[in-house]
Amino acid sequence: MLEPLPDRYRAVVFDLDGLLLDTEDLWRGAETELFREHGQTFTFDDKLAVMGTSFEHTAGYFAERLGSAPEEGTALVNRLYEIMEGLLRLQVQGRPGAIELVDRLRGRVPMALASNSSRQLVSTALSTAGLTDAFAAIVTADDVDAGKPAPDIYLLACERLGVRPEDSLALEDSPSGIAAAKAAGLACIAVPQFAETDVSEADRVIDSLEELLAET
Repeated sequence: MLEPLPDRYRAVVFDLDGLLLDTEDLWRGAETELFREHGQTFTFDDKLAVMGTSFEHTAGYFAERLGSAPEEGTALVNRLYEIMEGLLRLQVQGRPGAIELVDRLRGRVPMALASNSSRQLVSTALSTAGLTDAFAAIVTADDVDAGKPAPDIYLLACERLGVRPEDSLALEDSPSGIAAAKAAGLACIAVPQFAETDVSEADRVIDSLEELLAET
């Protein structure tokens, strides 16, 4: 039997979208609305192309996909964030087992949040979900020069927790997030939301965070 998580790791770092909170449907709704505004249809392939990626990657992809000039990509993503914030203010739920896992680990092991989303979106999502005070450190895309798949977000999260990356566990659901965690030196458990997601680089793959509750 595996040792309890607080005994195996000195810190646990959670991704936000699609891992901690069930926001992927909200993102898809916001992306669908953005594409509708430009006379296009947002597809599942589009979702896989931008899920968990950086602002810059998404901006470039949207500009090309929507037939806009490359320099217009920033405005497209900013419009997406505007739509998304409105949705986040209404309601957001935790992924299966996520809130329970945070509650189980609270006070037993330092926890951080590491997200490719903006500080404003992360703050809104955590506030709506009632998790504002759950994490000792929160690192967003606004805090680093390069988002996931670069390791910067995870390195800063571990630095702020005062732990070594190699003593820490990342919980992720996207290829870019897994790549970021592994590049930073963390162990990584993947909880893919979509069967098509390539999570082969993770150290372990589980179907739900509920599986980790038995290990805490």
